[in-house]
Amino acid sequence: MWKRALGVVLLLACTAMAAAYPLPLPVTGSVFVHDPAVVKRPGGGYLLAHTGDNIALKTSADRTSWRQAGVAFPSGAPWTRAYTGGSASLWAPDISHHNGRYYLYYSASTFGSNHSAIFLATSTTGAAGSWADHGLVISTNSSSTYNAIDPNLIVDDQGRWWLSFGSFWTGLKLIPLDPATGLRSGTAVYDLARRSGGTTAIEAPFIVKRGSWYYLYVSWDTCCRGAASTYRVMVGRSANVTGPYTDRAGRAMTAGGGTELLAGHGSIHGPGHQAVLADSGGDQLFYHYYGDDGRARLGVNHLGYDSAGWPYVH
Repeated sequence: MWKRALGVVLLLACTAMAAAYPLPLPVTGSVFVHDPAVVKRPGGGYLLAHTGDNIALKTSADRTSWRQAGVAFPSGAPWTRAYTGGSASLWAPDISHHNGRYYLYYSASTFGSNHSAIFLATSTTGAAGSWADHGLVISTNSSSTYNAIDPNLIVDDQGRWWLSFGSFWTGLKLIPLDPATGLRSGTAVYDLARRSGGTTAIEAPFIVKRGSWYYLYVSWDTCCRGAASTYRVMVGRSANVTGPYTDRAGRAMTAGGGTELLAGHGSIHGPGHQAVLADSGGDQLFYHYYGDDGRARLGVNHLGYDSAGWPYVH
């Protein structure tokens, strides 16, 4: 009898855990993506960029149905090959629209290495083949204490441009950019977040300003292992774009702090590499996750904010 009772308790506990997060919203069409970033187009619709050979592009009219739209660099990006070991695969793009142009920051590296670089390209249309490369923003090498991948542009309330980036090693960083060029300005490097204890597994920073707070979204643990991936989305906030960022409990994100926003549940494995889009109906959280078959898919959920101003998915 007690074994049956224990089984019921465990089943209820597992069911409660699986129900802790909502399923992703329905998406259709070309939905196999890794490291998605998305922007609303001035004329309507959405443009999404993601990891792939020469940066893969997708479009949607309604945020639900997606179609392939080619690649940013159909003729290749030979200027990146010194960092990719000759591969055409370019990682973790960040896409936004400013001053009548689309800005695309993207990473060149190989798995497990910090011989890495972030580059910038711009386009007036966002279409495949229309992107003009503007060169190197920042690079790291094997003697660096951090890793130049996973870029994200944030323009603060004063109109200053900043690029957050980073993966593993000593965590996530922030550097100032020149708004006139989109390239690095000066030599300052600010610490945003890092893991403490037995792992340095933190990456994919994304900063947005809502109300009085800058929110820093990050991915903890490991991606790229299919259904065995353990990625999860964490968040902290700060009154200043440069930090310090703290979690709901007041722990500094530079000391391992972070409040969990989204983790694996049911057949949703390793959700992460998140991006936040302000849209009709409120903020939307974009991310990738792995299905039971190990393929990376596009995930989208609504973001809400509780009475204390902390985000949650619904």
